[in-house]
Amino acid sequence: MRHVDFSPLYRSTVGFDRLFTMLDSLGQPDQAQTYPPYNIERTGDNTYRITMAVAGFDQSELSIEAREQTLTVKGEKADDKADEIATQFLHRGIAKRAFERRFQLADHVEISAASLKNGLLHIDLLRQIPEAAKPRKIAITAANAEPKQIEATTAAA
Repeated sequence: MRHVDFSPLYRSTVGFDRLFTMLDSLGQPDQAQTYPPYNIERTGDNTYRITMAVAGFDQSELSIEAREQTLTVKGEKADDKADEIATQFLHRGIAKRAFERRFQLADHVEISAASLKNGLLHIDLLRQIPEAAKPRKIAITAANAEPKQIEATTAAA
């Protein structure tokens, strides 16, 4: 059994902490889903991109759904029985199987765009932290060594 240490990645990534925890908790590499292959990239301070290799899938055969903090990408090939009867394959290396890939998103991460180009599905993510959750800068004032005396004028009677 192989074990991969993701602890260095915890320090350098923001937004995918739960993803690394899930990857670390997978027991056997044989049981892990490997199709379709994907990359997760950090494209800016608060932007990320998931790129999936979905060669052979059309835009109409793919669906992307975000529910709560789970991103689900599904692909289902349309049955082409007529093409299979007319074509005789000598080697079939391009997968036509359906897939479903799930990603756990961190808090405040939203999908901003998705595009399909050259067999790669790009899903752009944006992390928008609300003002209440952002760190605040608190000004420090210097305390004077001598306390100021307050002078009061008395009313003449």
